[in-house]
Amino acid sequence: MAHGPKPGLTRWLYTTNHKDIGSLYLWFSFTMFLLGGCMALVIRAELFQPGLQIVQPAFFNQMTTMHGLIMVFGAVMPAFVGLANWMVPMMIGAPDMALPRMNNWSFWILPFAFTMLASTLFMEGGAPNFGWTFYAPLSTEYAPPSVTFFIFSIHIMGASSIMGAINIVATILNMRAPGMTLMKMPLFVWTWLITAYLLIAVMPVLAGVVTMMLMDIHFGTSFFSAAGGGDPVLFQHVFWFFGHPEVYIMILPAFGIVSAIIPTFARKPLFGYSSMVYATASIAFLSFIVWAHHMFTVGMPIAGELFFMYATMLIAVPTGVKVFNWVTTMFRGSMTFETPMLFSIAFVILFTLGGFSGLMLAIAPADFQYHDTYFVVAHFHYVLVPGAIFSITAGVYYWLPKWTGHMYNETMGKVHFWLAFIGLNVTFFPMHFVGLAGMPRRIPDYALQFADFNQIASVGAFLFGAAQLIFLFNVIRTVRGGSKATDEVWENPQGLEWTVPSPAPYHTFSTPPAVQ
Repeated sequence: MAHGPKPGLTRWLYTTNHKDIGSLYLWFSFTMFLLGGCMALVIRAELFQPGLQIVQPAFFNQMTTMHGLIMVFGAVMPAFVGLANWMVPMMIGAPDMALPRMNNWSFWILPFAFTMLASTLFMEGGAPNFGWTFYAPLSTEYAPPSVTFFIFSIHIMGASSIMGAINIVATILNMRAPGMTLMKMPLFVWTWLITAYLLIAVMPVLAGVVTMMLMDIHFGTSFFSAAGGGDPVLFQHVFWFFGHPEVYIMILPAFGIVSAIIPTFARKPLFGYSSMVYATASIAFLSFIVWAHHMFTVGMPIAGELFFMYATMLIAVPTGVKVFNWVTTMFRGSMTFETPMLFSIAFVILFTLGGFSGLMLAIAPADFQYHDTYFVVAHFHYVLVPGAIFSITAGVYYWLPKWTGHMYNETMGKVHFWLAFIGLNVTFFPMHFVGLAGMPRRIPDYALQFADFNQIASVGAFLFGAAQLIFLFNVIRTVRGGSKATDEVWENPQGLEWTVPSPAPYHTFSTPPAVQ
């Protein structure tokens, strides 16, 4: 830092500036988002009509695996870490992250991890073909040789996540400005503090399960092989003990982003700040005791099914508190509908819809029917696409003028929103129907009665994909220099007189009222 910024690429390689590293994370995650999205479009193109058209079943399975892994570990998580790097120090009044060199390292190992993962596509036997959940023994005894490289890349990205999480915890606990107590922090900081603890708790579990896979493949152990005295179901227990908190790692920072944006455009302080903090902590705690709801069909005792069923339903309570608080914040506010607000409102509505289908899946006897059908695919995409991706998009639109000093094109942002919103629903809503009608997931061909809905879903997917190119163009245009973001832009984004008297310029409510 003492020698000043270095020129060109060298500056990015050696930077310890939290803003630079945040930008690196965001650009990397968008690259991965486009790559994972292209893989999803291969899947949807193949499913456009029954029969095998475009790719072979083996390659189709590789695409489903790689799409899931890249979207979860390469797109969503690095994007949230990038937003945390940019915003957390600024929100708590810190000059930088607590461990800036480790921050640099935790980013730069990611491109290597994902290059290795993507390169498995070109290896003998092809990329991993066992789904993003890589269930053993399919992933240990029947996997292509590239599974070893897949395991190594998972280890590297896990190390990156742990370092990033430690950094965020150290920053928030040690570097807050004088007078900023924990209960005065913006909710985005709170959600990230809790998320970081989740990451530190569960990433070693993922490391453990892939290490056990490695031992089974190369060192003759039988952790997951029944023939050697192991238990294939053990893999599911260990994986989902990581995997379920992981789902909340991908949604809690989204809650923080939306909790910053909705009060801004409603021109009201957030309703129920402390209840939001406690609800976030409750969700994080409960996420550790619901893992086996992914496993209702493995033959667990009825007492186990009942416990996991009720524990899963219990998560709906703190989540409902959050939705209630967001809606109450908007109630009787002087609302305007700029692009970040549109994405945030869509988040609240569609995430709630995904939550309802999750409650259906939580009912153990009903889950026997839904399990491994497209209903499950519809459910988790309704949680993750509007939940994670819409909130990240909303955060980028919301903070881009602060980051760049330039205002994005509002019309282009609204076009992006409506194309993405329509594309998302056209893609994933029909999946509820084909799932309930019995269409299994992860297959390249299907019975004729599912053809119409699959055709609709594929059209929606390509519409959603096209919308992201508008987003990319808008962001690049803004970074290179759009209209200048002045005080007037913040206080009156449309350049018009408000038709409804507003209590204050909305940017004053981007942190809880207690801070002011």
